[in-house]
Amino acid sequence: MLLGTWNLENLYRPGGPYGPEDEAAYEAKLAALAAVITELDPTLLGVQEVGDPEALKDLAGMLDDDWQLALSEHADSRGIRVGFLSRTGVTVLADTTAFPAELRPVQADDSGVTVTRAGRGFLAVEVVEAGGGPLRVAVCHLKSKLLSYPNGRFQPRDEGERARYGTYALYRRAAEATALRALADELLDGDGQGRDVAVLGDVNDEVQAATTQILLGPPGSEIGTAGYEKADKGDATRLWDVAPLIPPGQRYSRVNSGRRELIDHVLLSHRLVHRVTAAGTGLPGEGPPGLPSVGLDPAERRGAPGSDHAPVWVRIGG
Repeated sequence: MLLGTWNLENLYRPGGPYGPEDEAAYEAKLAALAAVITELDPTLLGVQEVGDPEALKDLAGMLDDDWQLALSEHADSRGIRVGFLSRTGVTVLADTTAFPAELRPVQADDSGVTVTRAGRGFLAVEVVEAGGGPLRVAVCHLKSKLLSYPNGRFQPRDEGERARYGTYALYRRAAEATALRALADELLDGDGQGRDVAVLGDVNDEVQAATTQILLGPPGSEIGTAGYEKADKGDATRLWDVAPLIPPGQRYSRVNSGRRELIDHVLLSHRLVHRVTAAGTGLPGEGPPGLPSVGLDPAERRGAPGSDHAPVWVRIGG
């Protein structure tokens, strides 16, 4: 089984303010995305930045076989949301934006506006593995590090404004990570040794970032450490980031202003991580993914084919 995640980068039908300007550009984008998914051949693929549900149906129609779709009903202000493409039937377990009750609202801008929910939904589904039991998977797209300012600006008036808005974005991403971790706790139900659970998606930060670390649970058993092969009580609730299993030269999923970064992640429960036979980014067997370098203005790539992200994937053995 191959399990993966991929940010499809502004998947809209043509004619709107964010997607391709014409049908030809739209068809080129779909063809590029479909070629990668066909070569990747996932059993279950979590996707982000689905701006138009009909566009995801168009994409699925270009793939072989009869793919099942699941989409969150909670989109952001641009209409983008998360979802799944699956070769088998999916059962939706949760579709939520809720912060834990104990978490206070977080400040979002200079005016003092606060947010009490994630900007995009977390979608959790269950599928049945071939010859195995249930697999529970949540997909996410956390708050971006890309900063936007009042009146649609992507550049700050001064460094004070940049620092404040960077803090607001960090507040929101941390709160969203906390909410996602709460959902992971529900899926694990204290039985990570016996349940196959995965959390995947665009978490918009690197492996060692504090917001990413929130998702992992108890520390001390990371891949590559002495504790990884030693069972302990924390295994019941831990998630393992598979990043250390990705070959070092491939350990990135996006290129930001010329800098390679791994901001798309696959996290697995104890039972699942110990069955991983391979992990990577891009396409298996093709080496480091060839990605465009992106800048601060997301409109620069409007209508570009493919995606500015690489898929991140793991292969799971029996």
